[in-house]
Amino acid sequence: MLTVSGLRKSFGKNEVLKGVDLHIEEGEIVVIVGPSGGGKTTFLRCVNALEKADKGNIEINGKFLCKDGVYAEKSKLKDIRKDIGLVFQNFNLFPHMSVLENLIEAPQRVFNVPKEEAKKKAIETLGFLGLESKADNYPFELSGGQKQRVAIGRALVLEPKLMCFDEPTSALDPSLTGEVSKVIKSLSGKGMSMLIITHDMDFAKNTADRIYSMENGKLRKGLIF
Repeated sequence: MLTVSGLRKSFGKNEVLKGVDLHIEEGEIVVIVGPSGGGKTTFLRCVNALEKADKGNIEINGKFLCKDGVYAEKSKLKDIRKDIGLVFQNFNLFPHMSVLENLIEAPQRVFNVPKEEAKKKAIETLGFLGLESKADNYPFELSGGQKQRVAIGRALVLEPKLMCFDEPTSALDPSLTGEVSKVIKSLSGKGMSMLIITHDMDFAKNTADRIYSMENGKLRKGLIF
């Protein structure tokens, strides 16, 4: 589903990713842990084409996002990125939009989905996430756990094959981390692959099918900290 090989990335003279290899199967949950500055977030950003790797390959659902350090041209990039969902660390919800409006914004603006079709998909997604009653609420009216689920929903409406999470529990009360883990496992059960970056070791152990550790730009299988 996701295959990364020989991925390298430098900022000036600082090599942040030093030949990273990773494969994730369909429906598999892979968690990467490690200290700040170890390369985790840069790796996630390269997989999402928010940063450009210098060398290596990134293949998603049989399509090359990046081959030999060269990213797909713009017309193909949009199609490939549709298969990737990203949930940001601080949710990044639009504060002036309702929950429902947050979910239909990207399908309409980015992929030209008709409003009624986008709305139908958004309502289905909110139902799956247990947020039907919050459709007309605004982000400031939600708890941290509810905001996190809306952020997940906003990625889900685009029907990605791979979901990426950047520190999904960092902004949550510890009592809510089990709720996020439950949603992730449920999505995995539907065949969606997961790539998760976290500092939360307990969350990693309770959620992952496989855990990797990243330190000094290198990825190693298992917990090494």
